[in-house]
Amino acid sequence: MSQDALSLLKETSRTFYIPISRLPVGLREAVASGYLSMRAIDEVEDHPTVENGVKAEVLRSISQVIQSGRGAFESGSFDQAFGSHRSAFPEVSLRLAEWLNEAPPSIAPRIWEATATMADRMAYWADHNWEIKTEFDLDRYTFSVAGSVGLLLSDLWAWHDGTQSDRLEAVGFGRGLQAVNILRNHGEDLVRGVSFVPEGWGKEDLDQYARRNLLLADRYTTALPAGPAKDFCLLPLALAQGTLDTMTKGFPKLSREQVGAIVSGIIDIKI
Repeated sequence: MSQDALSLLKETSRTFYIPISRLPVGLREAVASGYLSMRAIDEVEDHPTVENGVKAEVLRSISQVIQSGRGAFESGSFDQAFGSHRSAFPEVSLRLAEWLNEAPPSIAPRIWEATATMADRMAYWADHNWEIKTEFDLDRYTFSVAGSVGLLLSDLWAWHDGTQSDRLEAVGFGRGLQAVNILRNHGEDLVRGVSFVPEGWGKEDLDQYARRNLLLADRYTTALPAGPAKDFCLLPLALAQGTLDTMTKGFPKLSREQVGAIVSGIIDIKI
């Protein structure tokens, strides 16, 4: 894995940089490819100023380019997809071709498929202004952008060393982490005119939704055999659980000291 990719990974998410950087060679490149590729399209979906219609157009174009891939992507493969809006998007998005190329050839098509599919789903939600009216809608959205990531991770574990996992619980792993993010970012989302909270729901309802899915995530992680897959899942799960408990007490997020304590409780590293 290139040092440049590791550096950008560290800049975009310290939470995932730590467990990804500790994965064995091969699996590290595959997981980093999936994470950075999906972070690239996530930055398009979440852009604070680009119009929804433009986001949808860019995301669908990205999906089409990925679907047309027959091998390594050229550096300019996505130039047409970003078009005249290229300058609006961050580096991690514009370098999507590099992230897709990071994956080992034997697993790369699965990562391409997951990224292309997610881009199409994100385009749908951008077109509909992320309209979440019911729990059914919330389930659809959290599966679109996170539950399906849990399934991809399960496929990567199986590809690397044959590790098998419960796929329904894998969906819960992704959904649980996403639900915590929704609860944490609710105020910021409202500022940009978006709410992922079903009509009639309060914070307690969303808290219960997150906890139901984190219970599945905990079962998923606990059932994994000792090894890279379990090591990877332990940290984001612990941080999500800690964040949820902290918000329940009225605090907006974990303090740096709390994050450090959680990390050091799982792996011998200081942040």
